[in-house]
Amino acid sequence: MDKPFDNRAWLLVLPAFLIVVFTAVIPLMTVVNYSVQDTFGNNQFFWNGVGWYKELLDPGSELGGRFYASLGRNFIFSAIILALEIPLGIVVALSMPREGWTVAATLVILALPLLIPWNVVGTIWQIFGRSDIGLLGAALNAIGINYNYVSNPFDAWATIIVMDVWHWTSLVALLCYAGLKSIPDAYYQAARIDGASRWAVFRAIQLPKMSRVLLIAVLLRFMDSFMIYTEPFVVTGGGPGNSTTFVSIEVVKIALGQFDLGKAAALSLVYNLIVLIVCWVFYTVMTGQRAEPGHRAEGGAA
Repeated sequence: MDKPFDNRAWLLVLPAFLIVVFTAVIPLMTVVNYSVQDTFGNNQFFWNGVGWYKELLDPGSELGGRFYASLGRNFIFSAIILALEIPLGIVVALSMPREGWTVAATLVILALPLLIPWNVVGTIWQIFGRSDIGLLGAALNAIGINYNYVSNPFDAWATIIVMDVWHWTSLVALLCYAGLKSIPDAYYQAARIDGASRWAVFRAIQLPKMSRVLLIAVLLRFMDSFMIYTEPFVVTGGGPGNSTTFVSIEVVKIALGQFDLGKAAALSLVYNLIVLIVCWVFYTVMTGQRAEPGHRAEGGAA
């Protein structure tokens, strides 16, 4: 006799669900409400409909120009971060020890940058890169490299990129290391019997087995790098000029600097929608590529 279906376990999830509703859905609805209204202060709002969205999506408008320029910087930054951190994280994971006391020591060292709060990371690199008292800035200027992230856009970008790579490559390495540890020794034994090269082992065994964790790493790093705010705001404040002004910084400038809550709300909603769409594309493409060999195998068997 089949056991009766009991769904009382959902009661355990209910408190967490209510907390999510209170902390996420209600503020989101507030932002949606702001995005279709305008205000002149004194907590007085006037209906504006989709006016802010039309202005936001128009490249010829002041708001649209700022949005598209900052959005382009976000995509460039995320592309550079993924191109650097994913391969570097794989290399670090492959170089990590597999047994002995050095495993724990390596894991602790790699985890240290991840424990530092984002604003502290920005403060560290702000001081580290200063040309007068910073170790990096003073050293580069001492050897004849004119480095100044405050006035040079290239130096500002290089500083933010290196800072992010230093901060988050450990996450990719730890995820890849977890994927490598899950590979049974039988695979490596078979590869040694076949005389497979180091590259062949990586391409045929290690990389496919890391595909799931790499998907997680790509999604996490894209979302975090695309929505980056604290570190560049602390280091450069969006400058020099607007060279490091990403969409997140534009939202804060419009909301708090100009007190245009309607524009900022519309911008933030479109911003989050873009993040969701790009993450969905990443997920669909990567899971589709992973499923292709299985489909081909089924077709061959048929």
